[in-house]
Amino acid sequence: MLVKTFGSAVYGINATTITIEVNISQGINFFLVGLPDNAVKESQQRIESALQAFGFRMPGKKVVINMAPADIRKEGSAYDLPLAIGILAGSEQIRNTKLNEYILMGELSLDGSLQPIKGVLPIAIQAKEEGFKGIILPRQNAKEAAVVEGLDALGVDTIKEVVDFLNGEKEIQPLEVDINQEFLSKINNYEVDFSDVKGQENVKRALEIAAAGGHNIIMIGPPGAGKTMLAKRLATVLPPLSLEEALETTKIHSVAGKIDKNSSLVTYRPFRSPHHTISDVALVGGGAFPQPGEISLSHNGVLFLDELPEFKRTVLEVMRQPLEDRLITISRAKFTVEYPASFMLVASMNPCPCGYYNHPEKECVCTPGLVQKYLNRISGPLLDRIDIHIEVVPVPFDKLSDTRLTETSNEVRKRVVEARKIQALRFAKNNGIHCNAQMSSKLLRKYCEIDAAGHSIMKTAMERLGLSARAYDRILKVSRTIADLEGSEHIQTAHLAEAIQYRSLDRENWAG
Repeated sequence: MLVKTFGSAVYGINATTITIEVNISQGINFFLVGLPDNAVKESQQRIESALQAFGFRMPGKKVVINMAPADIRKEGSAYDLPLAIGILAGSEQIRNTKLNEYILMGELSLDGSLQPIKGVLPIAIQAKEEGFKGIILPRQNAKEAAVVEGLDALGVDTIKEVVDFLNGEKEIQPLEVDINQEFLSKINNYEVDFSDVKGQENVKRALEIAAAGGHNIIMIGPPGAGKTMLAKRLATVLPPLSLEEALETTKIHSVAGKIDKNSSLVTYRPFRSPHHTISDVALVGGGAFPQPGEISLSHNGVLFLDELPEFKRTVLEVMRQPLEDRLITISRAKFTVEYPASFMLVASMNPCPCGYYNHPEKECVCTPGLVQKYLNRISGPLLDRIDIHIEVVPVPFDKLSDTRLTETSNEVRKRVVEARKIQALRFAKNNGIHCNAQMSSKLLRKYCEIDAAGHSIMKTAMERLGLSARAYDRILKVSRTIADLEGSEHIQTAHLAEAIQYRSLDRENWAG
């Protein structure tokens, strides 16, 4: 008897429906075809044990299972459930009435219970698009699938529940999630706040500008000055995720298996902080079966690289293209996957190996030329993609011991949101451009015009401070953001003057 069940395969952040054809006929042996990997091939032993646990039986006949389309590689143990249900239906232990209405996914334990799987949200979205009534999956994943409206998310604990449901002997109530309530209840769920930081007003200002314009930023300062503390609080002043951004971010984290079993949506902007020993594949994504890397997991959020010069040169260089295109393409012999990678890069570094170059109190012990050699670990093309360079100096004792309250993240975020609204209107007709940092050269000429006084300031800055030519565009973008924060239609000389200050590493002889 031939029956069909339906599963799903995830490639990148999109899913493809897999038709599992089970044919049981006279003879012996078990054949599984359709490019299954070892984890799928091993399902026979798991299925046999799981069925026996509830009194079902493997048919003593010839079983041929084809996973179509047969030219796509099937990976992972999540196909256990549709394979097992197909075998039961083919051997007439289940009524074949509802099988074409549901996507089935889940890993079987030997006792017949179901284990959670990865990539549920893309699977659920694809199931709805293809007109399936619902999806049957492990209970731990049901909340994630319930985000998709118009699709029944049926969470189960064992294969026996699935069999009883398909036979009409038991009803399973679809899990319902109020997306708006779920989204709004956790949207400001941060444990840290800008008010925790004492002093450092100039750095807070630079971070506010970076958040308002989506600019990449690097902080240079001695150990203990507060660089990491400030970076961890940047996400709290970024505009809240929109529902569309939340769904896209959740898809990436779902594919990577990073979704908390008690939540259905990623409702806050991601903050990723990989260690400097990370490999280039772990950062940008990849592997035999490509998985999203840190730059994709920080999509719509912040990627923080602490001690930037300590990262391997190859790791830093592979970020250049994603920083520009906001997309990472991973190619393999038979297929190509794309992961979005629109993130804010926040980096920190010591000014020299010992950490105390330009320190107001401690003396640098680095030998001549060592400071410049240390800074040269960061290539010019990568530095070119970082708009704001800010020096962080140690906080004096009187400010550390000051008990007066400073601005909270919420107060700063209000100004950032207003600036982003101005940019949203400005770039409404430009697809894929949402903030000043993403402006092309054409848009830069259109929206960053400066008057004669502004030209004079820029010329003086380029000559006297020894700023490089590549700093010119970055200064204009940052000054446009400063003008937006003040609600100014035109870039004023004061905006340019402030933006020029944020190019520390472009100054000639900065490192002596």
